[in-house]
Amino acid sequence: MATACLARTLPTAAGTTLHIAGGLLPLHSRDTEIDWKAYMAQVEGFVNGTYDYTQLQGDTGPLVYPAGFLYIFTGLFYATDRGTDIPMAQNIFAVLYLVTLVLVFLIYHQTSKVPPFVFFFMCCASYRVHSIFVLRLFNDPVAMALLFLSINLFLAQCWSWGCCCFSLAVSVKMNVLLFAPGLLFLLLTQFGFRGALPKLAICAALQVVLGLPFLLENPIGYLSRSFDLGRQFLFQWTVNWRFLPETIFLHRAFHLALLAAHLSLLLLFALYRWHRTGESILALLKDPSKRKVPPQPLTPNQIVSILFTSNFIGICFSRSLHYQFYVWYFHTLPYLLWAMPARWLTHLLRLLVLGLIELSWNTYPSTSFSSAALHLCHAVILLQLWLSPQFFPKSIQPSRKTH
Repeated sequence: MATACLARTLPTAAGTTLHIAGGLLPLHSRDTEIDWKAYMAQVEGFVNGTYDYTQLQGDTGPLVYPAGFLYIFTGLFYATDRGTDIPMAQNIFAVLYLVTLVLVFLIYHQTSKVPPFVFFFMCCASYRVHSIFVLRLFNDPVAMALLFLSINLFLAQCWSWGCCCFSLAVSVKMNVLLFAPGLLFLLLTQFGFRGALPKLAICAALQVVLGLPFLLENPIGYLSRSFDLGRQFLFQWTVNWRFLPETIFLHRAFHLALLAAHLSLLLLFALYRWHRTGESILALLKDPSKRKVPPQPLTPNQIVSILFTSNFIGICFSRSLHYQFYVWYFHTLPYLLWAMPARWLTHLLRLLVLGLIELSWNTYPSTSFSSAALHLCHAVILLQLWLSPQFFPKSIQPSRKTH
């Protein structure tokens, strides 16, 4: 099904017609890329020997992504004739789209919670996601493909390799850090504080190794540009806060309030939804063998639900969501809606929520109504996640060897 659907999205030369998900999209060179030329200009500066991050610029502004982005897009730079062969780049991203679907399907197969008919909507019903992957050539799909690979490694109990891939995903784009609170909780649950330290060291060490050439040249410039958590977003591109006055959208107090709400909700989920053993949450710091409650192996649904919920909470309280950010959580939405049993949320209502979310992301420019509808759908999902029972095994099950 996925291959058949994508066959209608394969790129063609500029000026031709492109078939996507059963519809027709007139494709001209000015419509196919938004940041690609800027990416290639930044990569060209790096290829020419510029290691000072403050000097790497593109048409849309300075380079604001960590070093992993540069290395991966340098490969694309050479694979596309120094960035000029956009159809070739689109073909590469079409393959990336298929690889991402395979990785997502492997995750869903292990959880066995989502009905098969939902995968039709995941593969064929989102014009926006097809556009982000195959036409627009953003770095977001690259980061998410690496993130889904890391989750598959966590499910295989290869925690060290999973942390390596997770850190690599962060090095492409920092949005992956929204999964980090959930990952930290899982590492503490599985290994305790001392056991989790080597895994966290892997994440940190990879960031240092990837960024070393730039850290040696201008450490402050690299850190301030690639890990700028306070970067200001433009109101004209916001998908989720269009109903607010621009002055409030840009106000520092609003940003701090969102951060406080984000951290508070994460803490509430960690205390009352994720941690259900009866012990204090501080018991997670102990070695698992020394806890009062015998340690139980993490099930696939525990791993996936905690990671997906962590990311979703972050998205709900984001200072701004731009159109390409849809891929940050699009492939997790079926799990969040269907994996948690809730009698009041029927299949039809779940599909309605998916449809409204898709409509909100396809409304350009965004409107007060589309932004409000998006928040309403997010609130419904959050309420379901809070009210639904979590996946905690009742008895100890044999686990595979962890690495």
